[in-house]
Amino acid sequence: MGSRHALEVDGLWKQYRYGVIGHGTLRKDLQAWWARRRGQEDPNALVTATARRGRDGEPFWALRDVSFQVAEGEVLGIVGRNGAGKSTLLKILSRVTTPTRGEIRLRGRLSSLLEVGTGFHPELTGRENIFLNGAILGMSRQDITARFDEIVSFAEIDDFIDTPVKRYSSGMYVRLAFAVAAHLETDILLLDEVLAVGDVQFRRKCLGKMGDVARRGRTVVFVSHDATALQQLCTIGIWLSEGRLRQSGSASEVIASYLAAAMTKAASGPASLGPSLQLGELRMRPDPVVSGQPLSVTVELRSSRRLRITELCLLVYAPTGARVGIVDLRTSAGPYQALSDSVLQIEGRIETLPLVEGRYTIGLFVDSGEVREDFLDLQVVDVLSADIQSGLSAYSPAVRGYVEFPYRTVEVRQHTLNETRVATGARDPV
Repeated sequence: MGSRHALEVDGLWKQYRYGVIGHGTLRKDLQAWWARRRGQEDPNALVTATARRGRDGEPFWALRDVSFQVAEGEVLGIVGRNGAGKSTLLKILSRVTTPTRGEIRLRGRLSSLLEVGTGFHPELTGRENIFLNGAILGMSRQDITARFDEIVSFAEIDDFIDTPVKRYSSGMYVRLAFAVAAHLETDILLLDEVLAVGDVQFRRKCLGKMGDVARRGRTVVFVSHDATALQQLCTIGIWLSEGRLRQSGSASEVIASYLAAAMTKAASGPASLGPSLQLGELRMRPDPVVSGQPLSVTVELRSSRRLRITELCLLVYAPTGARVGIVDLRTSAGPYQALSDSVLQIEGRIETLPLVEGRYTIGLFVDSGEVREDFLDLQVVDVLSADIQSGLSAYSPAVRGYVEFPYRTVEVRQHTLNETRVATGARDPV
């Protein structure tokens, strides 16, 4: 491990203002501006934005006096609830945005993967985007060519390398984007949560590659909700809470403190799942649940605009932070089509809950086109033991990894926010 600091952050502050926060694209910023000019609600605002009416122009601190250092060859893990400032910090480090005050010092070339497809031109092919990204990083065409075959092989998209990336699935985007970021020669690699749910084998390969990158002396900054991956990969960690640095130190100590806090506090009230989607309710019955027995699950989503929800899964985390289970809430009828200003309620049943006694954190993974992300600490569930058939009581999540729990959708209902009646009683998505 090198003694020089590859990254130094000193007294970093970042301020936005309510009502003038950018949406990340020029199109959405223009839509928001035009809506304000006409006295209408921002169509891209968070579902919870109605609670902030009358606060336009008031300051909001996304980061508050954050300072830390990362030595060459170290792997830094960043943890914190959604909205804690993690992504804002990485955007400042990547020079996507500037700090309000404070200073950052970087030594060496930096590459980042902040979200799916960042830095890709949709009209260019995968091949052309590899060379474009390498050129942006200051690499010569010869150096990029030398690594080209390795990048394509790692991404496992050989047959589609000459296809425009606008035709790629989100999974293909992630594969190629990660391969490019990890294989092109840079000194510092920044990774936001981009491997939340998906191909387990490719996920393992990515984590192994990140370990190889660190062992070669490159510095890695990694944001993730997956405590197991963070503990395996990271040497140091920081915990952000409401924009402040709450704790820093060894990765194991920081992650343990964060998980302990998450386990003692269930989410209170609705939780934002992106610009247009909100979790209104996550309920499990009976309470507490019993190991090996049936479990009813109710998920209520509130949408401020029409959305196509292609993936929706519950994530189950053990007290250690290891993901031990996944519940796919989709049905065979295809993606959920959430209407504008509507409530979508999904009721289902897990016939047998294969968990040993203990306290678990329930999260949610959503892919709505706008957001593809998992949300860790939405609910805390206590599981009691029971006399159940052999096999279940001996289930060891730490040894076997996470499994998909058998789940059956019972009913899907949807109604608009200004209606009390149920718009559909279908057992499949509307």
